[in-house]
Amino acid sequence: MRIASDIGGTFTDLVALNERTGGITASKTDTTPPDFEHGVIETIRKAGLEGAGVDVFVHGTTVIINALTERKGVRTGLITTRGFRDVLEIGRANRPDLYNLSYTKPTPFVPRYLRLEVAERVNYKGEVLTPLDADEVVAAASRLLAEQVEAIAICFLHSYAYPDHEARAARLIRERWPQVFVTASHEITREWREYERTSTPVLNSYVQPIASRYLDRLEEKLRRIGVGGTAFVMQSNGGTATFEAVRRAPISMVESGPVAGVLGAIAVGRLIGERNLISLDIGGTTAKTSLIERGQVKVTTEYKIEWTRASAGYPIKVPVVDIVEIGAGGGSIAWLDDAGSLHVGPESAGAVPGPACYGRGGGAPTLTDANVVSGRINPEYFLGGEIRLDAGRARAALEPIARHFGVSGEEAALGVIRLANANMVNALKLVSVHRGYDPRDFILVAFGGAGAMHATALAAELHISRVLIPVNPAVFSAWGMLMTDLRHDLIWTSVMRTDALARDGLDRIWGTLQGEAAGYFDRQGVARARLAFHRYADMRYAGQEHTVKVPVPAGAMDRAAVGEIEKRFHSLHEQHYTFRLSSPIEFVNFHLTTFGAVDKPKVRRRRGGSTTRAAAKGKREVDFDAHGRLQARLYERSALGPGAKVKGPAIIEEPAATTVLFPGQRAEADRFGNLIIAVTA
Repeated sequence: MRIASDIGGTFTDLVALNERTGGITASKTDTTPPDFEHGVIETIRKAGLEGAGVDVFVHGTTVIINALTERKGVRTGLITTRGFRDVLEIGRANRPDLYNLSYTKPTPFVPRYLRLEVAERVNYKGEVLTPLDADEVVAAASRLLAEQVEAIAICFLHSYAYPDHEARAARLIRERWPQVFVTASHEITREWREYERTSTPVLNSYVQPIASRYLDRLEEKLRRIGVGGTAFVMQSNGGTATFEAVRRAPISMVESGPVAGVLGAIAVGRLIGERNLISLDIGGTTAKTSLIERGQVKVTTEYKIEWTRASAGYPIKVPVVDIVEIGAGGGSIAWLDDAGSLHVGPESAGAVPGPACYGRGGGAPTLTDANVVSGRINPEYFLGGEIRLDAGRARAALEPIARHFGVSGEEAALGVIRLANANMVNALKLVSVHRGYDPRDFILVAFGGAGAMHATALAAELHISRVLIPVNPAVFSAWGMLMTDLRHDLIWTSVMRTDALARDGLDRIWGTLQGEAAGYFDRQGVARARLAFHRYADMRYAGQEHTVKVPVPAGAMDRAAVGEIEKRFHSLHEQHYTFRLSSPIEFVNFHLTTFGAVDKPKVRRRRGGSTTRAAAKGKREVDFDAHGRLQARLYERSALGPGAKVKGPAIIEEPAATTVLFPGQRAEADRFGNLIIAVTA
């Protein structure tokens, strides 16, 4: 048995695969903060699984992002190079909103009195200017411990070029105080940018004790129910790692859950022969989207938490799948601001008390309430009938909005849905149009509890011709974890021109990175034969500040190889920025991604013929926006066999998701059970 567990903001999902029979079991329960492991164990219990039969357990969690955003980490100190204690305070001069006259910089996670300096100095070439003063390191750590810190971050100037000083400082502290959690910046990132490099180990230290204790509790509870197989955690870079590896760098889990859905979309795309995809995951709290080109995810190290138009947020310089996330999910609350304008999100009602229609004490109107009033959600079939929704409560919650605008409850519900859809369309544009991609060249893969409900309207707005709704869309991110390999990213900053002088050092750099990656997987017990290496370089025209990520071919870096890299850079730069130059080109960062292949479940083809008639289950009046309120035919998805076709206006229901087909749209079940929807003629 293989199990994948995904903790979301509202629900905790589980998907289990029986490798002998190929059968898939899914379950869902409320997320249980602050003891998130209770929800994980509850999903296993609900699914009726025996722990002793589990060989592989893969986990995605929101524990790290929650600890950061809710400020529930530990008291953390910072030791840095003399003269640089205020890097976190200074930050960057660029503001997200130039005209916000009341803008204030984000408050550092480490207050100034816990940021201490020691004597040492290295230049950008990695040359030692001032040796490390070991006595000062010990004194600084002793002072921080007297202030009751639980974790210490170390970040020295230019340590990406020469990490020895950091490594020695970390060793001194760990030897004397083994109970303290210590993070040296080079252990997390070897990429330049002083502010971002300092922020990253600070945030890692801030959550490291929290992550370690959580994983300890989860491991203990899994052992209690007999789960003894290999345990992995989903990382933000789109790969998995062992619990032990993640304990050292828990910041790599900051977007642990959401990226699994992106990997699942790639796996489904591979099944149907589609390599250009846009994933859309709409859950109970957020909507998340990512663009996949030629079967490859976009990975960035420019990730920030809490970035908004009013806040510059906090940078985390680790590889993260490039996801745009907005506060627009089923539980997102609709509200009126002081000027009387309507908003949806980012605040969510969560699972408890949840939307008003749950009847658990929540009174604020949510997107789920609006979908109930519009007729799109069947109140008697939510989560397969596990939760009976109260349409009357949903209408009552929307009444203040209806009264404010002088419209009916149905019109208020439609207004909430339209506004949420507009926010989601903007998110889809951010990963496509705003980055030089035409969304019409992609297929939209929609999942999450509310993904299928909104995807067809969003696709029509963006003129995307096809939408794919995978099997079990409400737990699709958990399924995606079962399709994921181990992954480790190494990024090394070394600025050099792409001329004859630079080529001499290129093979040495790639060889060093490959040796480090192989050693990392050796320590995890992964055979060398299972490793695959992929090279990238962040490059720029000489004199530029920012870079473009370029795929680098395997093999020796001879003149022909460097020429091919330059050609790829010119093309990608023009795609992103609409121009190319004849200026010299520079390598800035060398990026090696190493995959450790794991055995993945085979997706079985479904048998049987078209059963559209057998799937029919009556009619219901549904609001189809511009088309008005129409009688929609209702279908049970599980009864739609391969080749079954459904024409809109229609609603296709399953226990944890609802697919809305507008007039003129057509859905067909493929041989794997996916719904392929033709949105436009």
